[in-house]
Amino acid sequence: MHAIIQKWGNSHAIRLPKGILEVADLHENDRVEINADNDSIVIKRIIKKHRTLEERLADYTGDYKCSEWDTGETKGKEAY
Repeated sequence: MHAIIQKWGNSHAIRLPKGILEVADLHENDRVEINADNDSIVIKRIIKKHRTLEERLADYTGDYKCSEWDTGETKGKEAY
């Protein structure tokens, strides 16, 4: 399959044919990673895995100490 590189604003673009997208299982708004390797361009889908709470806290060192802060006097009818 052939395509033409065309100007798009200050950049350049290539339209990806529907058949190529279907084979690669890529869809509109998928996030991809683009890399250049010598005379080739490689496009890969970014698979963002949902991290569990345990995975998110795995690197936590316990150094953070939460505290209150004063936002100033009340304005209007808010009551605390």
